[in-house]
Amino acid sequence: MRIFVLNCGSSSVKYQLIDAETEEALAKGAVERIGMSGASLKQTRHDGDKLHYVGEMLDHTMAIGNVLSVLMSRNHGVISSLDEIDAVGHRVVHGGEQFSQSILLTKEVMDALKDCIDLAPLHNPHNIKGIQAAQRSLPDVPQVCVFDTAFHHKIPRHAFMYAIPYSLYRRYRIRRYGFHGTSHRYVSNMAAELFGKPLKEMRIITIHLGNGSSIAAIKDGHSVDTSMGFTPVEGLVMGTRTGDLDPAIILHVMGQEELTLAQANTLLNKHSGLTGLSGISSDVREIIEEAESGNDRAKMALEVMTYRIKKYIGAYTAAMHGLDCIVFTAGIGENAPLVRKMALDGLAYMSVELDEEKNRIAVGKQMEIQTAGSKVKIYTIPTNEELVIARDTKKIVMEMSAKK
Repeated sequence: MRIFVLNCGSSSVKYQLIDAETEEALAKGAVERIGMSGASLKQTRHDGDKLHYVGEMLDHTMAIGNVLSVLMSRNHGVISSLDEIDAVGHRVVHGGEQFSQSILLTKEVMDALKDCIDLAPLHNPHNIKGIQAAQRSLPDVPQVCVFDTAFHHKIPRHAFMYAIPYSLYRRYRIRRYGFHGTSHRYVSNMAAELFGKPLKEMRIITIHLGNGSSIAAIKDGHSVDTSMGFTPVEGLVMGTRTGDLDPAIILHVMGQEELTLAQANTLLNKHSGLTGLSGISSDVREIIEEAESGNDRAKMALEVMTYRIKKYIGAYTAAMHGLDCIVFTAGIGENAPLVRKMALDGLAYMSVELDEEKNRIAVGKQMEIQTAGSKVKIYTIPTNEELVIARDTKKIVMEMSAKK
């Protein structure tokens, strides 16, 4: 079975064509700048062949059409016809309270996705555009939706409720949803395998650090708390997002600066986080370089970021009544030893002890990086959200076929 995995943004499409039996990515790539000048398609095939194409791509339908043409092309392709694609798996950011697991796309599901737009106005509309474009290009191929929020669906009420009038929860569905669910799910399963213990018997903290970052407490195989909340703004300090913030601050700033709601939203999402603190960049690599050169604001940005991670580790260890292992993943988590070191510094009293030499060489690879005396294991595990989407898609399509 070959599964076409799609992750669609406002002006981008990331994709992989995965052989569901071997779980190998036959080809992977991305289209950038959809609807703008200089739109481009980059692809890497499993054998290392690379393609970089620049051309007009006015919308997601045209972009996905070009991707499919490349996948079938003589020089850079991996299939000879669209009939070789057995299913499409879509990343959908928000499933609200309706969707606790991945699901086969139907008209009713599409209507429910549209109902979730007000919960994720920056993400779900573009996910839906991608779904509609894939339906036009592959009308007879089953499509499956895999939700970022689904893995966190079993978070208990005392962890997902906010202390606002209950009527607002009922009326507007305001609660903690959590995101990055496919990533937290994948690396927690991998950690249990490495640990040699059933996932349902473990207490794991997974730390997804990228331009968007979140941390999750996973007990007995289920997410019991996570740092992102009603939106992806809450929680850890991120590239351009504030993370945890006294809500009165934004009200104060809106009044002082006479900001509109749209401007306030942009401030929280685009001009804060590491960018706002450092005044340099949202790229941790640049901030580390500046900090090591003596830039005090860059150093402060790293300190604030890693202190927040440390606080969440302590809180989630308490919430789970203990801790078996910590996992670092995603771009920063996998590739920034200094960030891991700063986040774990001083946690020896919890028997969290980082081996500095192992940590130093653990860049972009799966490794166990604690000392021999550490009771809590520490892993770096490269995430693979696309594989989670492919696995769920395969399972759902096979179940559908068995019912026929």
